[in-house]
Amino acid sequence: MSELGRRILAGDVRALARAATMVENGQPAARELLTELFPHAGRALTIGITGAPGTGKSTLVDGLTQTIRAEGRTVGVVAVDPTSPFSGGAILGDRIRMLRHHDDPGVFIRSTATRGWLGGLARTTMDLTLLLDAAGRDVVLVETVGVGQDEVEIVRLADVTVVVLVPGMGDGVQALKAGIMEIADVFAINKADLAGAEKLERELKAAMSLAHGRDGWTPPVVQAVASEGRGIAETLSAARAYAASGLANNRKAESWSVRLREMLRERLLERVPGEEIALAAADVADGRRDPYSIIDDWIKRF
Repeated sequence: MSELGRRILAGDVRALARAATMVENGQPAARELLTELFPHAGRALTIGITGAPGTGKSTLVDGLTQTIRAEGRTVGVVAVDPTSPFSGGAILGDRIRMLRHHDDPGVFIRSTATRGWLGGLARTTMDLTLLLDAAGRDVVLVETVGVGQDEVEIVRLADVTVVVLVPGMGDGVQALKAGIMEIADVFAINKADLAGAEKLERELKAAMSLAHGRDGWTPPVVQAVASEGRGIAETLSAARAYAASGLANNRKAESWSVRLREMLRERLLERVPGEEIALAAADVADGRRDPYSIIDDWIKRF
């Protein structure tokens, strides 16, 4: 094993930070490092936190981090943020919003930019999660970008998916959109001190009574006020209950089937120079070549 890999397994936070940067920058050495570390992964509980903007996902993650640390367990946080159009980096920076954990070696926080990646995650989210898992973090929290209704990719990455809702944002209808009902293992109604929380909970439960949950699991509904620390422990307990049920293990092979397809697609795209894709696009646009022959040519070459 490489020296960097040994340092990461030994709990060296600086080595972990260096490896995370390598992963985000797509350095070839990062792939070799992850190959080394993969046999040491698979022990962390990965909890995905998703929901629309303004639901308080970051505040909930902050509260979960504090609760888990109070138990003496270590935490890794991967916070996916929108991409800055100027720097290409994370535009919000959850590390700023979680400053009270900055000097705690038991908490490792990484903000990562989507850089055009869809589904609420970034291209490197899976690799960063695997890295934190292999580094010995007990719990890895993954907060999606908060773009609205298309954040269903998290279900293929997390052991448990917590969907965060708030009263007054279209009520129960918001939970019925674009597969949100299907991906939730736990519903957290945040800002439950606002009017409409009870109504939202009733609508969620009514909708679940008419639908078939994944694996026969009925997601519990937890009311929380994350800014005041209320409902944090209950949300964590509900997530752990799903993990303890063993149902998440049933979908691991299916999830990896999707991930392997994405990894294959990315590796193939890496092999084709961007300039060649641009020239080919111009040829197709002008009618000089057809797209099918171009794809066949790339498959033969790469």
